[in-house]
Amino acid sequence: MGAIVRIPDFTPSHSGLGFANSFPSQPDVSVRVPVYGSVAIGDAGNGVCGGMVFTVLDLRAFARPPFPDTEPPPADSALFHYIVRRLIDSWDIPNGVLKYLTWMNTPDGDQRLLSITRRGVWRRTLVDEWPKVRAELDAGRLCPMGLVTVESRNPGDLGHNHQVLAYGYDLNGADLTVWLYDPNYPNNDAVNLTLSIASVQVPVPVTYTPADPEGVFCFFRTPYTPKQPPAL
Repeated sequence: MGAIVRIPDFTPSHSGLGFANSFPSQPDVSVRVPVYGSVAIGDAGNGVCGGMVFTVLDLRAFARPPFPDTEPPPADSALFHYIVRRLIDSWDIPNGVLKYLTWMNTPDGDQRLLSITRRGVWRRTLVDEWPKVRAELDAGRLCPMGLVTVESRNPGDLGHNHQVLAYGYDLNGADLTVWLYDPNYPNNDAVNLTLSIASVQVPVPVTYTPADPEGVFCFFRTPYTPKQPPAL
């Protein structure tokens, strides 16, 4: 069954932030995460993609027009501090951080030991997360997504992951394309990820456009709560 869904009146070039995800370094925020202990997150120098995604969602939630800035705001500006605060919110501490860390060191495919099956991230993506993303988009709502781009047991690699905003999808049989606002590519309406959802047992490559040097292994919906954006 085929389907083409788009959020009305939203494209990255019209509704996204007009500047790239490039900011000066700011101190890490250390949080305690079950099993992993203290984990440092939130260095703006590593990117503030989640904060930018949440800012775009906030602007839409409060019927505000996009900010006119075409260059990243300076470190002493109200907008910069707001985006950084929303970055921390986007990590959904501690549950969201734990989810990234768990998925980073979970195999793609299922693993079975005696009578116990450990579900791989591929099954979790297609069975648990894609239906949540699709439900949001079918209901006419933008959907923030976490992209796991690294396989690692090192909590220090957490910052290699990425956050984007889904605003539509095309489903042609088992071939799925999800259309994205990516803070790394401002004003780019061609950003998407494609994959086959034919099998939850056999992982297949996720293709990201433009090509992501780190790759994308899996994705999940991230929780979002609106917050009033600053009046600039």
